Amino acid sequence: MSNRFDAIIIGAGIMGCSAAFQLAKRGLNVALLEKGNVGDGSTGKSSAIIRQHYSNELTARMALHSLRVFQNFEDAVGGECGFTATGFVALVDAADQSGLAQNVQMQQSLGIKTELMPPSALADLVPGLDTADLVAVAYEPESGYADPYLTVTAFAQAAKREGARLFQDTEVTAVQFQNGRVAGVTANNQQFHAPIVLNSAGPWGARVAQMAGVSVPINACRVQVSFFRRPPAYKAAHPVVADFIHATYFRSETGGLSLVGLIDPEEASAIVDPDKFRQAIDDDFVMDAGERFIRRYPPMESCQVTGGYAALYAITPDWHPIVDELIPDSGFYICAGFSGHGFKLGPAVGVMAADMLTKASHPEFSPRLFRLNRYAEEEPVRGLYEYSIVG
Repeated sequence: MSNRFDAIIIGAGIMGCSAAFQLAKRGLNVALLEKGNVGDGSTGKSSAIIRQHYSNELTARMALHSLRVFQNFEDAVGGECGFTATGFVALVDAADQSGLAQNVQMQQSLGIKTELMPPSALADLVPGLDTADLVAVAYEPESGYADPYLTVTAFAQAAKREGARLFQDTEVTAVQFQNGRVAGVTANNQQFHAPIVLNSAGPWGARVAQMAGVSVPINACRVQVSFFRRPPAYKAAHPVVADFIHATYFRSETGGLSLVGLIDPEEASAIVDPDKFRQAIDDDFVMDAGERFIRRYPPMESCQVTGGYAALYAITPDWHPIVDELIPDSGFYICAGFSGHGFKLGPAVGVMAADMLTKASHPEFSPRLFRLNRYAEEEPVRGLYEYSIVG
């Protein structure tokens, strides 16, 4: 069987699988190469929160597009994604009240269903939540969370149905060029040939870029989440809560559990080897996350810890991805560095990547905001307020 393709994608997480699906739909002969199994990297351990709370118009539009895909997944992609609409609330203090209002206004202008609410309204949405220190709340009734493994597997299967070929346990070890153009890759001592290569290797993205002699500011960083079993009186599912005052987020999980993680820029300091890092949760993290969770949600004082895990974020200096042709006119592209908030954008990122690789004249989502040179140009992606690491 020939190893010649129109495009090679490195990495079968949500970005790679979504891009493969979109490219195959457009008639390209695509090879999707994954060093392990589909979803083994960041995607499979994502908190998989689906929200539209972004402060840049591009990412807000991408989040809305992706939400519609998650809501109509069987028709749009095929298979199951486990989307559960619980709603999403963002909690801020006085310093971010103005930014929140501007953000909600922008989102509403794009057709996103979101609104500002008085903190007292949370009594109906999340009974028992402490609202004493809150001055502003944004609420998205359509948002929620999905199942990350079901989602990425469904995208991989959809790509295969469209004709893409999936190679698992196939680690790329070199990128080849000829006359300044990419010619393919070496993986498992085999040659895969294509005039287009997309690096969607997530936490391994910088390593793959370096194979072509390009340095990109993407670090593999260890992050953690913990699970807490809510007391019997609070078994009902609650919305996704982003608490920017206590720098935490939490969402419901099946079995009366809540998944709790941090919204903390310090996570960018936990740089690790993505092939060798501690995947078990740390006791001090459980204590810290639990204390923050209880401060916002006092009835959880009697909750039970049921475990947790460590995963990887691919973090850039401004917490936004790099989506670009890494070497001009070379056919070597990157789509990585989503810094922990990329899963919810996955369906739209597939469209963005496919438009970029096929040089669409009118791309639905221009990747210019995510160009690599923004750092050298001192134009990083910025948010409207202090908690801009969420977009």
